[in-house]
Amino acid sequence: MQIHVVERGDVLWAIARRYGTTVSQIALLNGLDDPAALVVGQSLVIPDPASEYVVEPGDNLWLVAQRYGVTVEDLARVNNITNPNLIFVGQMLEMPYFSHIIQPGETLWQIAGRYGVSTGQLIQLNNMVNPSLIYPGQTLRIPTAAKPVIEVNAYTTQMDQQGAQEVLALGKYFTYLSPFTYSFNPDGTLTNLQDTAVLEAARATATVPLLVMTNFVGGNFDSDVIANLLRNPELQETLISNLLEVMREKNYGGVNFDFEYIYPEDRENYNNFLRRVVARLRPEGYLVSTALAPKISADQQGLLYEAHDYEAHGEIVDFVFLMTYEWGWAGGEPWAIAPINEVRQVLDYAVTVIPRDKILMGIPLYGRDWRIPWQEGTTARTVSPQEAVQLARTYGAEIQYHETYQSPFFRYTDETGQAHEVWFEDARSMQAKYDTVKVYDLRGAFYWVLGNPFPQNWAVLQENFQVRKR
Repeated sequence: MQIHVVERGDVLWAIARRYGTTVSQIALLNGLDDPAALVVGQSLVIPDPASEYVVEPGDNLWLVAQRYGVTVEDLARVNNITNPNLIFVGQMLEMPYFSHIIQPGETLWQIAGRYGVSTGQLIQLNNMVNPSLIYPGQTLRIPTAAKPVIEVNAYTTQMDQQGAQEVLALGKYFTYLSPFTYSFNPDGTLTNLQDTAVLEAARATATVPLLVMTNFVGGNFDSDVIANLLRNPELQETLISNLLEVMREKNYGGVNFDFEYIYPEDRENYNNFLRRVVARLRPEGYLVSTALAPKISADQQGLLYEAHDYEAHGEIVDFVFLMTYEWGWAGGEPWAIAPINEVRQVLDYAVTVIPRDKILMGIPLYGRDWRIPWQEGTTARTVSPQEAVQLARTYGAEIQYHETYQSPFFRYTDETGQAHEVWFEDARSMQAKYDTVKVYDLRGAFYWVLGNPFPQNWAVLQENFQVRKR
């Protein structure tokens, strides 16, 4: 897979010919509703025709396997497909191996070095009895190069059949799924969440569901609600018992606590609550995780930050989700949602107090459209990456790319004469984020939030990592 940035004069058929693929393959992988209408500055992911195939209407896994000379079992394994009948149009399939025709003078050692594999791998994959007896014109199978293995979590707020269908289509990319959200009542009972459909979809894709517990009340995080819990050990035990009951009943694999805007004086109370949770849940095999605000120092001021004790959480729970997004928040000035320089500042601090193999970095799947000049009290509109590109196309804007923030943006003027500024994510910005996961050697990444169409992200993720299934 490669990333191509559209230049003035580009047309899709010429781009396809340049990379040796087809218009259909590019259009499907990028979710292009009109392949003839490209935007200058738009990024496109281009599949490698030798080793990647984008599912087209009428395809099934057997047909694709036949076309590339691989087995259905190997194709399903390398693509995390638990049900061979469950593939989707636009989904990119990576081949477990591809072909190389031996040229005069080539040795097995040279071929192995060229593709970054061992001679032993070539011998085993090609069932070679005598590796020295190779000849020009002979076809060798070359295994796909190994990739870093990470864990990936996705939050979802859509509990209906549409949300379940999205989990079915994307579940092969997830280790965990986090339906948002459960909260709790004053007596320690849990609120209800109609999560049956998405839980069934998670099971169908071998994805572990994590029950999300928040202090979310009436559309906001409530500091007093969480204070009442954290200052009452008896109430905590009741809540944990009720939590266990729901997790057993619905077959959750773990819990994720997203307690926000906690009073600073409850910092140690929160740590002790987590210790109680772990003592009850870990013996039963459940995972415990927390979502943490993006801090750059232990003593960072502010209600969002002070009670989130990075070092303690790193010791107590199984892993943490660092919420490295929302710099460009809806009520603030136009800015990248997750400027990579800011994200890395958070990680620079986090890795000094939390083991790297416990950190999942937050990644946004959305963008925002602000009215400019920005005025305090106004609210930006949330847009999907697909919608952002459509806006640029509709209003004739050229997409720019901010090198420091590693984020695309553009400006346009609507029919009423109102000027706008849009920041969003594309293949380039996602590649920068995945590079960061690699550089910091993290456990993985998580997404906030599903429901925003962004098809090219999944190809970029697949190009960089193998996603672990537990």
